[in-house]
Amino acid sequence: MIQTVLKRDGRVVGFNEEKIKAAVRKAMLATEKGEDEALIQKIVDRIAFQGKEQMSVDEIQDQVELELMKSPRKEVAKAYIAYRDKRDVARKAKTRDVFLEIIAAKKNDITRENANMNADTPAGMMMKFASEATKPFVDDYLLSPATREAVRGNLLHIHDKDYYPTKSLTCVQHPLDNILLNGFEAGHGESRPAKRIETASVIACISLETAQNEMHGGQSIPAFDFYMAPYVRASYIEEVKYLERLMNEDFSDLYDAPIKDYLTAELQGLQGKERMFHHAINRTVSRVHQAMEAFVHNMNTIHSRGGNQVVFSSINYGTDTSAEGRCVIRELLKTTYEGVGNGSTAIFPIQIWKKKRGVSYLPEDPNYDLYQLACKVTARRFFPNFVNLDTPYNYNENWRADDPKRYKWEVATMGCRTRVFDNRYGEKTSIGRGNISFSTINIVRLAIECMSIEDKEARINAFFAKLDELLQITALQLHERYEFQKTAMAKQFQLVMSKLWVGADKLKPTDTIESVINQGTLGIGFIGLAEALIALVGHHHGESEEAQELGIRIVTYMRDRVRDFSQKYEHNYSVLATPAEGLAGRFTKRDKKDFGIIPGVTDKDYYTNSNHVPVYYHCSPRHKAEVEAPYHPLTLGGHIFYVEVDGDATHNPEAIMQIVDLMDEYNIGYGSVNHNRNRCMDCGYEDATEGLTECPVCHSNNIDTLQRITGYLVGTTDRWNSGKLAELKDRVVHK
Repeated sequence: MIQTVLKRDGRVVGFNEEKIKAAVRKAMLATEKGEDEALIQKIVDRIAFQGKEQMSVDEIQDQVELELMKSPRKEVAKAYIAYRDKRDVARKAKTRDVFLEIIAAKKNDITRENANMNADTPAGMMMKFASEATKPFVDDYLLSPATREAVRGNLLHIHDKDYYPTKSLTCVQHPLDNILLNGFEAGHGESRPAKRIETASVIACISLETAQNEMHGGQSIPAFDFYMAPYVRASYIEEVKYLERLMNEDFSDLYDAPIKDYLTAELQGLQGKERMFHHAINRTVSRVHQAMEAFVHNMNTIHSRGGNQVVFSSINYGTDTSAEGRCVIRELLKTTYEGVGNGSTAIFPIQIWKKKRGVSYLPEDPNYDLYQLACKVTARRFFPNFVNLDTPYNYNENWRADDPKRYKWEVATMGCRTRVFDNRYGEKTSIGRGNISFSTINIVRLAIECMSIEDKEARINAFFAKLDELLQITALQLHERYEFQKTAMAKQFQLVMSKLWVGADKLKPTDTIESVINQGTLGIGFIGLAEALIALVGHHHGESEEAQELGIRIVTYMRDRVRDFSQKYEHNYSVLATPAEGLAGRFTKRDKKDFGIIPGVTDKDYYTNSNHVPVYYHCSPRHKAEVEAPYHPLTLGGHIFYVEVDGDATHNPEAIMQIVDLMDEYNIGYGSVNHNRNRCMDCGYEDATEGLTECPVCHSNNIDTLQRITGYLVGTTDRWNSGKLAELKDRVVHK
């Protein structure tokens, strides 16, 4: 006998025979003979008593069809089947409408969900079709009822939910030296170990591209300068050997000759081996520059994920003080400054300068000259961003200045802000590790639900109670996803689970990845701290000390709870200052519909990212640093500090250095600078002229503003969703 019913949304409810009666009665009324109450009751009784203890809605409807077909009223069966089909079509109508908008290449928040993805191309369309079709499957079959309810209640967002069934992981910091030294297999071919700088550059690109196809997030190289440095010396030795053959002389004593720095020199007046020595250096510098040029060009042109997008890539560098490492850094910065194509700013890779006292920050540091160059490049090209190795939470006690592999103990970050460093289950390092998956909670909605409570203390207490419940749901959801992901076999991720992820080299192709992925992190993100504070106390943290104290209390509570979850579930949980893109407007749109316009809370088309001061709030860079800095030690899953500078920064690298000084002063972990940069979409010309409407080169009026969206650049705001466009319009300069 039927006791409970499994609904399509996963909820289990008590059996209600009146629902069957109503459906059969409706079908009978659609026929000439009308309803037959006795037959209705007979059918219901038969189904109820013959059915299993728990049945799904579809199983019950199948039984109704069978009973009607066996009855004298077969015309009712036809009407019931037609009605059921109509309901199925209605349920699928939303998906149909979405698909038609994708086909029509319409600009909306679905097709513009990810600004790095061109959803108008055939490959982009296929990705969106697959994405929109997969999400309901995940909701119906892979999520627990509590998780599903939180998602549908606009309280929780599961990032990359469309990739959930693939069991893929989010991101990884590539141990590129392993690949360059040993080669790797990709598809039906294999790459041999690198011997020269050009090969190393190409292999780095292929590695990033291949891994991108195996993961749903970004790819990063944690120590680009250290990894590339050996191939500078190898290329120099090649040049010396070429001269030996050309001159028919022995220059073998130059192979290991000390080189203070790889700088081009005039050969005029030089004789003998000294001339050969400097000629080989000049040729090496030229080759390194061309290799870096090729690397940047390739990262902006090679495509991944079926040809749908360029590789979401990042590189960290700045602390290799060897002549070879400095050569890599210098030539990379030079080629970045020059631009790609017609001089356009390169969108990828996101470049991240490792700032460290004694190495790359102070005037007496060996890489200070390169730090100055980095700031000059940032002033023109937005990159590099800056990661601060001097903060207490970015320190590793194993780091030694004389350790040739000290990069192992340096934190590295993804350009978007994702940070992986601390580790309960292995070495404290970024290398060979990444985020497994992450989800974001809507703390604004929690705060709105408490606004009706007049007593402030009671209101805040109610908020924390709701927050705790949602954090528990989110932690369990991430654990459940982890339990699903760990069942994947190593062969499903041919590069990531053989050469990249720490410990993966011990896996056989048919082994599951369970034994290694717990080295990664599970991130609990949040959005809209500013709006939540306004809802709770009437002000955001940038304008009120009371709000700032509450904001720190909220995020500290989250930090403390993820520590509890790490102990309970035995994972590396962390709090992430979410880099919301499509999510920035999605949460807001639903909350606005449910609660109406609330001044300062739902009166815009977006929520402020994570713990940032609202983009519309006028304040100085110092005040912004003072407010946001305390949140960085609490959000060790990733964070970023932005400053908007006024006018043309191209000739003002000192302004960039002042921002990095603020990072140093306030122990800010990761930061970047935004400034004005116009781009002609027809010829690629760029400048920083305020209000430029006509290109001075080709006279086109197709001018766009190059902007940073969530840590990375986008070549055109034409691919931004409505929420991020609204945020962009509200951004003010910090001065």
